[in-house]
Amino acid sequence: MKKRVTIQGVAGCFHDAAAREYFKGEEIEIIPCDSFPEMFESLSTDASLLGIVAIENTIAGSLLQNHELLRQSNLQVIGEQKLRISQVLAALPGQTIEQLVEANSHPIALMQCEQFLRRHPNLKMIEKFDTAGSAKEIAEQNLVGHAAVCGEYAANLYGLNILAKSIETNKRNFTRFLIVADPLLASELKADEREINKSSIVFTLPHTHGALSKVLTIFSFYDINLSKIQSLPIIGREWEYRFYVDLTFDSFVRYMQSIDAVRPLMNDFRILGEYKECTYEI
Repeated sequence: MKKRVTIQGVAGCFHDAAAREYFKGEEIEIIPCDSFPEMFESLSTDASLLGIVAIENTIAGSLLQNHELLRQSNLQVIGEQKLRISQVLAALPGQTIEQLVEANSHPIALMQCEQFLRRHPNLKMIEKFDTAGSAKEIAEQNLVGHAAVCGEYAANLYGLNILAKSIETNKRNFTRFLIVADPLLASELKADEREINKSSIVFTLPHTHGALSKVLTIFSFYDINLSKIQSLPIIGREWEYRFYVDLTFDSFVRYMQSIDAVRPLMNDFRILGEYKECTYEI
């Protein structure tokens, strides 16, 4: 049965590309949403949907809003995908860079490619809602003289000619995405226990001396690695924080033992998902 995957953005965006990479070899249907809250709302009302959501970037850091949206939902993480974010300059066929007057894209993408764009002063940088959306708009409205700063997948999808590749300043820009699902669907699609080597959890701690240190010591004792720890202040509870932690491990049994050991020290504890780590070489 064809999988239906909801994304933030239009067809051809990096969420779309990441979904197709994760489900490579499978036929999937992409369901676009304008925003992450809209995407999570769609997932909450249709248990047959899967979702893919950006959670952190090697340059911009954690997407804090998405951490909270995931925690507030009942969704489970079933996998992850890492994707290099590489931008191209694309325009309607038959044009050269010298003939262009505008470079259209999301403001962050324009910023990431600023050094390249500054070398072409004829290109006025115009901010748009989306990278792939810029490519779609140029193609559908036949905008001569306009270029999109977007991913190669989007340029090809909308029939634009790629004038320059890898125009981003930092070549080591990667985004990590999480694949999420309703708990019932997640139980069908999650990796076999023998393959699971990563977990995402969230918890709070009592406002007492050494509370976090005790938790970290227990994880270390069980040979559990913290690949990421992100704290967010708890609104209305001054100087108290919610912790989002990614754990990696070689033994699922040792991981479960560590969870049993730390759980009494934590409040509001929840396992967001247990899955296989993406081994994408960066």
